[in-house]
Amino acid sequence: MSDTASSLPLFSYDNEIICGVDEAGRGPLAGPVFAAAVILDPARPIAGLRDSKKLNEKKRDALAIEIKQHALAWAIAECSEEEIDTLNILQASMLAMRRAVEALQVTPTLALIDGNRCPKMTVRAEAIIKGDDKVAAISAASILAKTARDALLMQLHQQYPQYAFDQHKGYPTALHMARLQEHGVSPVHRKSYAPVKKLLATIVSA
Repeated sequence: MSDTASSLPLFSYDNEIICGVDEAGRGPLAGPVFAAAVILDPARPIAGLRDSKKLNEKKRDALAIEIKQHALAWAIAECSEEEIDTLNILQASMLAMRRAVEALQVTPTLALIDGNRCPKMTVRAEAIIKGDDKVAAISAASILAKTARDALLMQLHQQYPQYAFDQHKGYPTALHMARLQEHGVSPVHRKSYAPVKKLLATIVSA
């Protein structure tokens, strides 16, 4: 079996309208978490779909354009830093996924979710571990979620250039941690995440 999702059937279930769902941005210390839902058109297959993390930026961006052009329906949603801090990242990711599915212009009969659990929603859902490299529609969703989040982090870089969001996209790299220590916590940092929470506590106790 090929390791690319594009070689797999787009619809593995008879008489179902399948949407693939995935999220991007659970690990970063800053910015929203994004999710996407995609219903692919079996008459317009897209070559090269796979887990967005296994594609370079240029390929992801090109595929994102193709997905938006050829899919029967697609939607992207997010949960803000405030929602992440209030709900926790797992629940915020689930909420972003639900928002993406509910925003689709075509109503699916079954949502295939990347991972080991499903958000609570009216559409039936099935979790598929490593689904972003097994199911083409989930691969497509992973690409849309990742490219949308990366684009937002580039915008945040324009607002907060001192944090170098353009280089690490909010992930806790050595560069990001150094900039956090130097410049403090920005409005777009997730205050419930341990490194940010620890820095805020240090400031308060100083």
